[in-house]
Amino acid sequence: MHPKNGDSKRLRRERRTIVEMIALYCRDCHAPANGLCNDCRELIAYANERLDRCMFRDDKPPCRECPVHCYRESMRHRITEVMRYSGPRMLRRHPYLAIMHLIDGRRKSAKIHE
Repeated sequence: MHPKNGDSKRLRRERRTIVEMIALYCRDCHAPANGLCNDCRELIAYANERLDRCMFRDDKPPCRECPVHCYRESMRHRITEVMRYSGPRMLRRHPYLAIMHLIDGRRKSAKIHE
């Protein structure tokens, strides 16, 4: 994980959620001997960098609803693949994170929807 000083509880949880989703995907689809494969470690680092630079910070909407698409197209394809695979499986593996991710997705960002 990549916690940053000053991150809100929500952003820390979002960082943890993306790490767990990528880890689940990597274990099931890439089956590395130890830990995560290099591609998945790279994807985590990239996702954390995007969160670090997010202009909405605590008011961050779910990426699919964000008016600013900050992921490069190739990385967007990779993270979409991870989320499609891991999303349905997260409820069993990490129920708290899965439920909070769904709740966060229903919140409206004041900066976006004003």
